[in-house]
Amino acid sequence: VQLQASGGGLVQAGGSLRLSCAVSGRTFSGYVMGWFRQAPGKEREFVAAILWDIDSPYLADSAKGRFSISRDVTKNTVYVQMYRLKPEDTAVYYCAAGPQDSSVVVPSTYVYWGQGTLVTVSS
Repeated sequence: VQLQASGGGLVQAGGSLRLSCAVSGRTFSGYVMGWFRQAPGKEREFVAAILWDIDSPYLADSAKGRFSISRDVTKNTVYVQMYRLKPEDTAVYYCAAGPQDSSVVVPSTYVYWGQGTLVTVSS
């Protein structure tokens, strides 16, 4: 199973980025697809999640109004679109997949993880 995150980069505050997570190696029906982020010296933090089978986005409070999550099952890809980025959004962003019968905000729910993509927001 592979989760390949991409789309990170350097952006000025107020800018936008779209992260992609290409998944392969198994069927993800019955799974929840999540995005987490981890800033230096901080815990891994939930950002957003969506069920593979149903377009049912769930966002962290810090993401509401600025981020959106979507998935394209025909392309086996999950996206997080980020608008109005702030310096505090700077982190490595990870995509992950896990059974949808557990809490989507907890990292331990997720059994598969991508390698992460770095987002740096300059002030």
